[in-house]
Amino acid sequence: MSFPVPQTPQKPLPGAFIQTPAPSSTYQPNSITLANDRSSEVPSQQQYGLQGQGQQRQQPGQVLGRSQQDSLKPIERASRTINETLTQESRYPEIDSYVSQGASSDYEISTQLGWAPFQRVKSYNIPDAIFSQYNNAQISTMMGLFANLNHAWVAIDNAFYLWDYTHPDPDLIGFEEQPHNITAVRLVTPRAGVFLPSITHLLVVATTADIILVGLASQAAQGGGQSAVLYSTRLSISVKGMSVNVIEGSATGRIFFAESGNDDVYELTYQQEERWFQGRCAKTNHTSKGVTAFNPGPIFGFGQKAKPEYIVQMATDDTRELLYTLSSRSTIRVFSIKSNTFVLVVTKPSSSISTDLQHLGNSQVELLRPPLSIISVDPIPAEEASRLHLMVATSTGCRIFLSATSGSAYGAFSRAGSPSAPTSMQVQHIKFPPIDPARLPTEQQTSAQVVLYGNNPSLDNTSKALVPTRKAVRFAPGYFFCFVARDQSTDLLFVSAPETGRIARLRENPNLPRYPELGMWPHLGSRAEDIGLVSSRFKASKTPSGFGNELAVQYDKPASEVAILTNTGVHTFRRRRLVDIFASTIKIGGGDEGVEGEIKKFIRSYGPSETASTALAVACGQGLDVTSDARIAKITDPVVLEFARKAFIEHGGKPQINENQLMDQSGPTIDMVRPSARHEGLALYIARLLRSIWKVPIAKEGQSPTTGLLVTPTVSVGKLQTISQDLLALKEFLGSNKSFIDGLAGPDMIGRVSTKQEEIALQAEHRALHSLVILVENVIEGIAFVQVLFEEHISEIMSSLSNETRQQVRDLTFEGLFTTISGNDLAKELVKAIVNRNIANGSNVETVAEALRRRCGSFCSADDVIIFKAQELLKRSSEAGSESESGRNLLNESLRLFKEVSGSLTMEQLQWAAQNFTSMQFYAGAIQLALDVAQESDRGNRALGWIQEGRPAQDSREVAFGSRKRCYNLIHDVITSLEQASSQGPTLVDGQYTAAAKRRTEAYEVVETSEDEAFQTDLYDWYLSQGRTDRLLEIHSPYIVTYLQRKSVEDVANADLLWRYHTQNGHNHEAARVQLDLAQSNFPLSLDQRIEYLGRAKANASTSTPGVARQTRYQLLREVSDLLDVANIQSDLLQRLKVDQRISAQRRPDVLKELNGSMLPFNVLYNQYADQAGYFDLCLLIYQAADHRNPTDIRNTWQNLIDGTHEETITRGEPQPYEAVGERVRSLGIRLNLSETMFPVSDLVPMLERYSVEFQNGVGPETWVMDTLIDIGVPFESLYSVLEGMFYNDEAPFQGKNRRYLARDILYVAEKWFQDSSRGPGKIMGGENNAASISATLQMMQPTLEARKTEECQLLRMRIEHLLR
Repeated sequence: MSFPVPQTPQKPLPGAFIQTPAPSSTYQPNSITLANDRSSEVPSQQQYGLQGQGQQRQQPGQVLGRSQQDSLKPIERASRTINETLTQESRYPEIDSYVSQGASSDYEISTQLGWAPFQRVKSYNIPDAIFSQYNNAQISTMMGLFANLNHAWVAIDNAFYLWDYTHPDPDLIGFEEQPHNITAVRLVTPRAGVFLPSITHLLVVATTADIILVGLASQAAQGGGQSAVLYSTRLSISVKGMSVNVIEGSATGRIFFAESGNDDVYELTYQQEERWFQGRCAKTNHTSKGVTAFNPGPIFGFGQKAKPEYIVQMATDDTRELLYTLSSRSTIRVFSIKSNTFVLVVTKPSSSISTDLQHLGNSQVELLRPPLSIISVDPIPAEEASRLHLMVATSTGCRIFLSATSGSAYGAFSRAGSPSAPTSMQVQHIKFPPIDPARLPTEQQTSAQVVLYGNNPSLDNTSKALVPTRKAVRFAPGYFFCFVARDQSTDLLFVSAPETGRIARLRENPNLPRYPELGMWPHLGSRAEDIGLVSSRFKASKTPSGFGNELAVQYDKPASEVAILTNTGVHTFRRRRLVDIFASTIKIGGGDEGVEGEIKKFIRSYGPSETASTALAVACGQGLDVTSDARIAKITDPVVLEFARKAFIEHGGKPQINENQLMDQSGPTIDMVRPSARHEGLALYIARLLRSIWKVPIAKEGQSPTTGLLVTPTVSVGKLQTISQDLLALKEFLGSNKSFIDGLAGPDMIGRVSTKQEEIALQAEHRALHSLVILVENVIEGIAFVQVLFEEHISEIMSSLSNETRQQVRDLTFEGLFTTISGNDLAKELVKAIVNRNIANGSNVETVAEALRRRCGSFCSADDVIIFKAQELLKRSSEAGSESESGRNLLNESLRLFKEVSGSLTMEQLQWAAQNFTSMQFYAGAIQLALDVAQESDRGNRALGWIQEGRPAQDSREVAFGSRKRCYNLIHDVITSLEQASSQGPTLVDGQYTAAAKRRTEAYEVVETSEDEAFQTDLYDWYLSQGRTDRLLEIHSPYIVTYLQRKSVEDVANADLLWRYHTQNGHNHEAARVQLDLAQSNFPLSLDQRIEYLGRAKANASTSTPGVARQTRYQLLREVSDLLDVANIQSDLLQRLKVDQRISAQRRPDVLKELNGSMLPFNVLYNQYADQAGYFDLCLLIYQAADHRNPTDIRNTWQNLIDGTHEETITRGEPQPYEAVGERVRSLGIRLNLSETMFPVSDLVPMLERYSVEFQNGVGPETWVMDTLIDIGVPFESLYSVLEGMFYNDEAPFQGKNRRYLARDILYVAEKWFQDSSRGPGKIMGGENNAASISATLQMMQPTLEARKTEECQLLRMRIEHLLR
């Protein structure tokens, strides 16, 4: 398996000795295998606390394990990358780590001007007016700088003059009110509360007689720079007899001074008003006793003292509250000035320093031989170093760094929470001068002196290039300006600055030079009088770690600028940032290898990631240079920008798969890939642009005496604008070059890879780069949003927010705004507040919203603009009135706009719109808008599927229904308001519908015509919960039937609603079907209720229904009728069993419960109840219903019925048995419809005739049997045929005389038949043949009849014969 070969060789690490550029393919347990061969990115194990040598540092942007990566969104991944990058930047080595015990002389001084650490900006001449005053000097002159105010000063005898040296024709500001010669001048910080706030500085002027305090008010001038105005304070103190030569002030306003006659330290105190025994101004000698007693000067001869020791310099360390003094004998004293105290804590004579130097092995160095002459001291603040306290410069140009230690003995002087004052000081490090430029060979381009520790052979400690050093100054984070006297009027200037890029890599490779610096020898051409820092004191962080990281702040803060006052003018030098050096080297063209060689040098020195970041910055226009007219301008040379672009693209490296992880798995994954140096460079650039705002809240609250709440930006709008412009340039660069950048080129790059590993690496690179591109876009829009926010009177907006939202705004950081969902949501809330404020003020919301959309579309999209416009129209409609035509038009237009963006409306916006529509009686609009929003929230209609499937629990579709339900609840509220308004007035007035009635109709039309079945279902549910079933029956919607059908299986009442709805709408067939289903359902219905449903179903089925075929209707009617018969049979059984005493009391409830419920099958009714109970009439009915046609069973059942009825009647004693039997036959005949099968006349007539003769002979009417059968409609012909057959068959008991009973019934039937047939137009007795046969039969049976019957028979025959003629 092979991997791409890295472009730069690896450097050795502790425990890892890699000999070849390619990563090792063999895993070694005790070595580190790098994922990418970039020396600039290899960490030391000591820095990151690695427990084993097989572990590896996580780089910014490097992909982590899958479990952490898969869940990250692109913006979250980008946020994490920026945070990791900022954390890495904060770990920049503190000065104590590289200015450590030992010595060094590592400088890189290049003749290539592009590598110079500083660049001369401009030289300003001393005004002619100053020279005119100088020529009048009689006693003394002094010159100096107030560089932070862009002013220089000169003291000529008793006059003091101040001028703005940056102005081409400055006005002189003079102080000439006192007559004494000026001996010293110092600009200090005034004590708080003593002067007006406009007095920003205090000018301390020492003369031969007094020290005078002059107020100085400084502010930014209109044309740039600073203006200065002097004010008299009337504060002074007499110093007659003293020659004040040194003045120093602290940050708290304390003023110290010394005279040239001794080494005492005085303090000048001042206050607003005089007090008892204390004037407004006083002086105190803090050291006259202690110091003199402690360190008396040497005595020579007979009581004569040497030249007195005096103080030549004072310097304060305000971070540690220390005052340093340097005496004329190179003795350093340290005083603690905490809490208005003044205590000598350390005395460090030059001899002690020499002793420390000997301990470091530098006793034989000529430059450090005693007596050591120290010319300046420069405190190193606690923010910059935790151990190092002071840097002193010697007359030989050596820089000696001293550290201090604290002892418990001085604990009483330390305040709670602040470090103790030091008790001793030791030399920590010596920085020797650079090689004299005259010693360099002509062909040599650079001077590089490298040292590690102590007496290293490579250490150059012999250079006298800085001898004699006349003045030396150090500015944080290590800028060193050294002035070497060449003659009385000319100084040679040497300038050096830490090589930040190399120092940043010290933790990665301990073998790198410990304290590398870039040096230069700028031409000065005159004698330096003073030097000062024009810009603010450099500070990349508030702690030593990261303090000196100039790389981190090179795009965030102005470059440091230093002004040097000479006897010819003021010269300003600007610190070159790394991005400026890169741009300059490209612009100048480099050395023998040209630009390509310079880029390779950058990679070797600073690593590929830093090089990529710097090249990207130059390509985006960050490079600055001094123009020919002394202006600082961006480098826009197309050649430079193109070289930088190519460097970023071509030298950005490639993503690499972590080989260690690959060995533990079967194949590479995207999470094993470490992105390229190009990605890390991009992350560095973005992080450095955002570092000053990333963790900062966007706003801070205060109080204004006039307006109350005052909300101001924590970051100036100008700063935000600068960041935004830089990011816009970056966005444009990435967009125009994405086709050339691996990872941004898109799918086309996949086709260029040759292996699976390369494809996976490219995918990881794309994921990492894409996330940063998204972040850039988010930041640009986020900054635009913040700018808009502060343009829109944010104080008023904050006042309108809820307390919770207001607190969230206070806590919102730029990082949260750019990268979190909560920040995005909060921004949208603020956008709404902005728009609402404009609506309330009557402003043109469309203009405001369109501006928001154009500048920060993520927080105010095109849809948001429409929403705001709709809200404005809605508000205007309320002002116009809902009854007016213009008001209704505005309402309709507002609704149209709301519907257009219904998918983007939040629930809060929908509620607001619905409430306003309702308040203006635009009910239809409120309902329609809620319906549209509900549909957009669930475009797949998943909620309906969930409803139709019975609303299963823990189903993801329930969430979709919940979204819809919130909209539907609003509609319920609208309908409730509608009904309340409608009930308060009439519907018709003078035959015309009222406005309220019309709006009610409009609203319900929207409701009923809605095709949202989920809504209709929810609406019907709501109607049911409100008990408004009447409203359900009034609805004409295709969904109501479906709904009621679904609900009918849940409850009888809902099923009743269904058939009632069908009946009310003329759907009788459907109603019958529902009623039939109800009768057969498992609902707990009584048998009577089921019979009632069947009866209604029969009635509805019998009614014609449009659209229903006759056959279908008849089929349903037959089904209902049959079931009704069964139900009636079961009902009969129930009623009889209720009073049947044969059933035990224990069993009766069970029997009645079973029968008074669902309809039972025939076999149960027959076998378990009817047959066992001897209810033979019911058995016959069951036969018919079950279509049981067995003649024997039927005949036996009839016989049993007759016998049983007779016995039952005899038992009861009433009525007459024949009456009971006749009635039973009559009722069954009717119920059986004289069915030929169930009511067999051929069987029943013989049974009844035999029963009459055998059991009821002579009891009742002679013809009760025939009367019974004729009454129920048995045909005469059937009766006659059966009787005739019985007569001729001569069967018992109708034999002999008993035949007369049959003859009597035959005669009776024939008479009735004759009478019935002779009334109508039809044939007599079924026809002539039939009548003739009957006549013959009558003639034949006449002898068997009784006398009175014989006459009837003859008369009948005669009438028949008469008709037959």
